[in-house]
Amino acid sequence: MKDLADKRLIVDGMNVIGSRPDGWWRDRQRAMRRLVGELERYARERGEQVVVVFDGPRSSGSPRGRRHVQVDFTPDSRPDAADDVIAARVAADRDSPTLTVVTSDVQLARRVRAHGAAVIGARAFRRRLDGVSR
Repeated sequence: MKDLADKRLIVDGMNVIGSRPDGWWRDRQRAMRRLVGELERYARERGEQVVVVFDGPRSSGSPRGRRHVQVDFTPDSRPDAADDVIAARVAADRDSPTLTVVTSDVQLARRVRAHGAAVIGARAFRRRLDGVSR
């Protein structure tokens, strides 16, 4: 059995951000930075490795990685570009049973489950984030 430190998350960043209509669309970069901060607290508290993938290339205002969170961007701005990056990462992973992908995208969920990864919905994960001490 894998211990907690072996658990890894790959987060569909915009999917999690979009799961809560809190005005995130008015300042997308700020919403991304806020999510990365929340993921850092989560990863530190839970001892999990976290990668978050955002659609589109990195810009000057984009969030950077943190100690416990790797931040990746896609090479192009297609609306679902992160889905392809996440699916490719899971397919290439030699130990995908330790992976959990956070997304509410049905097609992406099917793709990563086919390679052995678990899936948790964006809203359910958002509740986990909300439960982490600040």
